[in-house]
Formats: sequence, C-alpha cells, structure tokens
Amino acid sequence: MDTITKLICTAESLFDRHGFTATGMDRLINAAGMSSRTLYKHAGSKHSLIVQVLKARDQRFMSRLEVDSINELFLKLEDWLRLESCRGCLFLRAHGETGGDIAEIAEAVAAHKDRLREKIEEIVRSETGGAGDKALVEQILILFEGATAVAAYRGAEAVVSARLAAVALLEKARS
Repeated sequence: MDTITKLICTAESLFDRHGFTATGMDRLINAAGMSSRTLYKHAGSKHSLIVQVLKARDQRFMSRLEVDSINELFLKLEDWLRLESCRGCLFLRAHGETGGDIAEIAEAVAAHKDRLREKIEEIVRSETGGAGDKALVEQILILFEGATAVAAYRGAEAVVSARLAAVALLEKARS
C-alpha cells in the first residue's frame, strides 16, 4: 500500500471511530506509523485530509450502489453498514462537526449527497418508466438517510423497514 493510501485508510478509520475533532494529527501520525513531515507532505492540512478521506469514501460507497432497483439499493446499504460501520453517515458527521463552515469540506459533502440523490433519481426514473417524480425521489432519499442514521443505534437491521417502505412507495407510484 502506498503512503497516501495508507494515510487515507488510517485517517478514515480514526475519523469514523473517534470523530474529526477528537482525531488530532499526532494520533494520525502514530496510527499511520509515519513522521509528521510525511503526513503533512501527503495531506497538506487536516482539512485537506478530511476532504481526501471523504472523496475516497464517496468513490467506495457509490461504486457499491451500481444497482438497478430501489430494493437492491437498500440491500447494498444494509451490506455497507454491516461491513463498514453503523456509526451514521461520515459525510453528515463531517458537516456537523465543522458546522458547514469549511468550504472544501462542505463542497465534498454536497458533492456526495448530490451524487446519491442523482442515483436515486436515476433508479426511480427507470423503475417508473421515465417519470421523474421529485417528491418520490425525496421520500426515498429521506428513507435512505434515515435508515443510515437509525442504524447507529439499532444496527443494520434498521434498513429493512426503510427498504420495505421505499419499495411500497415505488409500487404505489407505478399504479
């Protein structure tokens, strides 16, 4: 594993487990087993490192969502939560901890959330025969995000109820 990949993986794990604010650069240096000079050479700053972590996570997450149905979308979310963690959305946590005041982090969060919404819209359009019902997309997005949040205290099983509700909404839209 190259240095930047190791740094991003280590930082993502620490940020996910302990939060962005509580994870200091010294903790990152020790966990990654590298010097501060190497860390700053590859990361630039903590904010820059957070953005790199969010972009890497976005790529991993969105690549898992290459599905054609709302049912599959929620099954993939359930798999993700079982494999990665049920600590809530790392993007929303980054936004919450920084208050949305750090432009580069806010942009990374917004880009991820836009991609997620576009994916849901694409699936809804496909499953409803081209109807781009914005209200339905919004409802399914809220179910998806809500399932992610509720999984933090109820586990990945929380996604099952959200999946069933999303599928029912989609079936109603088709009729």
